[in-house]
Amino acid sequence: MYYPYFIAYIAIGIILSLVVFYWAFKTGQFSEQQRARFLPLRDNEDQPPVKTTRIHRLEIYGLFLLAVGGLSATAAVLAYALYFSK
Repeated sequence: MYYPYFIAYIAIGIILSLVVFYWAFKTGQFSEQQRARFLPLRDNEDQPPVKTTRIHRLEIYGLFLLAVGGLSATAAVLAYALYFSK
């Protein structure tokens, strides 16, 4: 059966999710919840437009590669499991 592959895949996903949650909690991503609910109501017309920096572009490319890698891993596990299932 190919259940161990899916269980391992789910376990890796849960571990990565917990690592990202721990990082977000330690860096203070959840620290200002009272202020965050009013941010959509704030008028942003007085601020100049944000220019895209080289680091921002690298982050976008990195996230794209991470998404492609995750989808490729999913396809590989699925193809392997279907190919070797009897």
